[in-house]
Amino acid sequence: MRSYTSAIIIVFCLLAASIVQAIPVRLSKRGTGAAIHVNSASAFCSYLPPNPGENISDTENDAVPFCTSTSLASGSKVFPTGFIKSAHYVSTGTYSQVTGKIDRTKYKLSASDGGGQYDNKDLPKGTCNGYKYFVNLIEPDANVFCIRCCSKSADCNLGVSTYGCQRVVPGNYS
Repeated sequence: MRSYTSAIIIVFCLLAASIVQAIPVRLSKRGTGAAIHVNSASAFCSYLPPNPGENISDTENDAVPFCTSTSLASGSKVFPTGFIKSAHYVSTGTYSQVTGKIDRTKYKLSASDGGGQYDNKDLPKGTCNGYKYFVNLIEPDANVFCIRCCSKSADCNLGVSTYGCQRVVPGNYS
């Protein structure tokens, strides 16, 4: 009886170990973000995947800042030549934003990538124009981008990324 019980315990332990190994565990990497700036249509930053060709939604927690000039954010990269096709700047007393068109091929983004949202929840230590609230969408399939820096959370539409740039950050996308 004792060896039978021991055999059952061993089989149970082996079975439990194989089940635990079969369960995928995704560790959530929370990005640190950067102090980025949106100053004009020719001086701004946006987040992109760390490597060319990566999907936007897969990199929401570890995006890196790309800017028109590296002086706009410490540790940033310059946008690939030709990536930004148009940029339109708007500033009010509570937010600053840039909206426009991109050429996804300049960073090897996929035409089938519906995009995603980088924001202060994904990159909690990041700031935008000194504000702790920001929302930044990249939509490779539509070749559009938007970023808004907000002094109040109510001005940044977080959590509605599936609506896309034109609804989350209304502006000029020509």
